[in-house]
Amino acid sequence: MQVEQVVERCLEGLSAASALDVGTGTGLFAEGFVKRGCRVEGVDANPDMIAHAQRLIPEARFVVGTAETLPYPDASFDLVFLGLVFHETDDAKGALREALRVARKRIAILEWPYREQEFGPPLPHRVDPERLAELFAAVAGRQPRVMSLANLDLIVLDKEPAATGD
Repeated sequence: MQVEQVVERCLEGLSAASALDVGTGTGLFAEGFVKRGCRVEGVDANPDMIAHAQRLIPEARFVVGTAETLPYPDASFDLVFLGLVFHETDDAKGALREALRVARKRIAILEWPYREQEFGPPLPHRVDPERLAELFAAVAGRQPRVMSLANLDLIVLDKEPAATGD
């Protein structure tokens, strides 16, 4: 997986001092954001993953929690990142609402594209683009940018639409 490329795309055009890695697992992306100078926190439902990530990346802070109920106040992080976890949430609308709530500037969702591949989850477990569009319309009132990477899609929504230049 191209962690550096994903992190770069997430931060592109954004002045970000902090990042929340939702569904952090072993902290692979959290480490990428730390290397880019962000204050990083990670959330995962699995306490064993949290302990493992904390050992690997002592510069970051990791807590047990879920995407649907993030244990942070509103606008706590410049960037909220969900890496290959959105399709696993029990309540996708709630997870998106929570990400938007705790993000100050941007949310970024890394997901498997909606097509059959030799790796990753089976198609019925992936996020259908029509369903994704419905979720963003319902929760954010507008559509995100979708960037196709080698074998993944990066879905990005800025809290404030980009201003147009003079």
